[in-house]
Parts: sequence; C-alpha cells; structure tokens
Amino acid sequence: MKVLVTGANGQLGQDVVALFQKQHQVTGLGRHELDITNLEQCLRQVELVQPDVIIHCAAYTAVDQAESDEDQAYLVNAVGTRNLAVAAEKSGSKLCYISTDYVFDGQATVPYKEYDNTNPTGVYGKSKRAGEALVQSLSSRYFIVRTSWVYGLHGNNFVKTMLKLAKDRDRLKVVSDQVGSPTFTEDLAEFLLALVATEKYGIYHASNTGVCSWFDFAKAIFEETGVNVTVEPCTTEEFPRPAPRPKFSVMDHLSIRTNGFEDLRPWREALKDFLAKLERSSI
Repeated sequence: MKVLVTGANGQLGQDVVALFQKQHQVTGLGRHELDITNLEQCLRQVELVQPDVIIHCAAYTAVDQAESDEDQAYLVNAVGTRNLAVAAEKSGSKLCYISTDYVFDGQATVPYKEYDNTNPTGVYGKSKRAGEALVQSLSSRYFIVRTSWVYGLHGNNFVKTMLKLAKDRDRLKVVSDQVGSPTFTEDLAEFLLALVATEKYGIYHASNTGVCSWFDFAKAIFEETGVNVTVEPCTTEEFPRPAPRPKFSVMDHLSIRTNGFEDLRPWREALKDFLAKLERSSI
C-alpha cells in the first residue's frame, strides 16, 4: 500500500513511519512539508502521493495551552482534519484519524464504549471531537482511533518526565484520582498497521489493556527501573491546571473485539519493553 502519514515527526508519527516502512511505501510529512491547515496544500500533496491510506497523526496536543489558544486548536484539529478528509475523499484514500479519550467528560464509572455519547469539557477535547465529526460527515472510508496516555521513545511524555524529576528529587507527588490506560506508541502503531489493511471502518478505542491511576503508573515506572524515589498520592485539586482532565478515561475496546482484531498487550508489559528500549537508546 501507499501510505501518507501526517505529523510524521511527532511521538506517534515517527513510530508509525518506521513500522509501516517495513511493509509499505510510506510518505511521512511533518509540519514543514505539509501545513494541514492549508486546504490547497492538502489537496496537492494527496494528489501527488495518491495514497491508499492517510494516517493522520498531526494534531494540536497542548491541552492546557488550548484553553487560551482556542482558534489555533480548532484550526489544526478541526479545519486541518477537514482538509485531509476532503483530500482523502477526492483521491479515494482511506483516512485514519487519531483521536483521544478527552472527547469524554470523565464522569463515567464504567469504561467508555466507542458509540457512547461524547461530552468533551476542555478546548482540546472539543477540537478533537470536531475533527471526528468532520471525518464522519466528509469521509466514506474512515477509521477513528481514540487512544489515551500516550508515550514513546520520541518526544516528551509522562514516563520521561518522571525519570527526569527523579534525578533531582527523592519524593514526588502524583495525582491518584485520575484513572485510565497508558499506551505505548509502538503498540498503537502495530494496531494501526493491522487496522488500515482492512475495510472494517468505524470508531475504535485502542490503548494498552488494564487500568491504573497516574500515581500507579509512576510507581510502576520506578519499580521497573529500580529508581529509589518515594511517590505520594495527591488529588487533582492539589495540582490546578488551566484545562480540566477526565477523572475516568478508561475505554472499552468493544470494536477491537467485535471486529476480530488482536487487542493491545497489558500496559505494564508495554512499559517494561519501552523502558528497556529507552535505556538502549540512551547508552
């Protein structure tokens, strides 16, 4: 297949390009090669590449900044996604849009299914939900893949932040009243590879399996690396942030099961693998 990847220099994009290149002809475009907010550029690039599938990883992901930068968040996440949906439809390409657990309000007590009502509370979640709506209304061959708590070897993420903080401190306070599922980018990329080869269109929830709080996640990071640091639980209220965070963002992988895909491995297993690779890459 010919595959076009947007956001190719991002945390997920780099892993998608690396994995897909082993089997497919991949064109990876970062923001300097493709400004997704420019419709003409999107149409031109897609016409040039003639991809069988577009994996749309490019996004505005600064959750707190989005609260004061609403126009830019919507420009990238809604307008940019619309531009790619229009270009994909024109060229007959499949479109795979990477979305987020932030499309839910986090008030649930049972895991969110793909077709549950969304109710984003912050600008980031609302802009990503707008992107989903545009994909659904403009594209006839789409996959929407919602993921959560993403970390990988490229870019900044929670795991790297914890390890960095532990170098200077022997005690850390981490929020314990927000629960979800961490997702290793390499595992998500593997799922996308299997998914886009099919015509099983629709919405998917994809994260590593199992559930933890940020506090549990931090403790696991230090247990797996043998770093001696005391992790103390705290509440969301003790760490006020500009954007609201979903308290409960656990997603049920109903579509993965009903469409016969293999689910992602448990989050702790993925974390171990990531930490081993991180150590090797920094040697």
